[in-house]
Amino acid sequence: KQEQLCVSYYWKEKKYIHSHMRKNLLSRYGENITKDNFENEVLKSDKPVLVDFWAAWCGPCQMVGPVISEIAEEYAGKAKVGKVNVDENGPLCTTYGIVSIPTVIVFVDGKPAEKLVGAHSFDDYADILDKYVK
Repeated sequence: KQEQLCVSYYWKEKKYIHSHMRKNLLSRYGENITKDNFENEVLKSDKPVLVDFWAAWCGPCQMVGPVISEIAEEYAGKAKVGKVNVDENGPLCTTYGIVSIPTVIVFVDGKPAEKLVGAHSFDDYADILDKYVK
């Protein structure tokens, strides 16, 4: 099955705003985490959970997406990896102090253990997960 990426442009203040439909992106880059499933998927997880706070319009977030996908594959069975769309889950952003994206938080035993703000390398994300993977 070939994944499709829908792109639309809107004219606003003489600038084009580029936005992506994210449904297929999420399946490639990590599990979709929302305010509705956050407690079960993250806070109650028996494994460390790397959560990427992102938005479709964020260029650095798009750059980090494939790296997060690699992390998900590398740590399958040892840690969970998920993505929170900040535009759709504002209360989670407020709760965890997300003011810049991308921001990645690693949760251990239901609590934030590490936080990385901005685009980082595979090794940076792997280094923080390795501290908590059993």
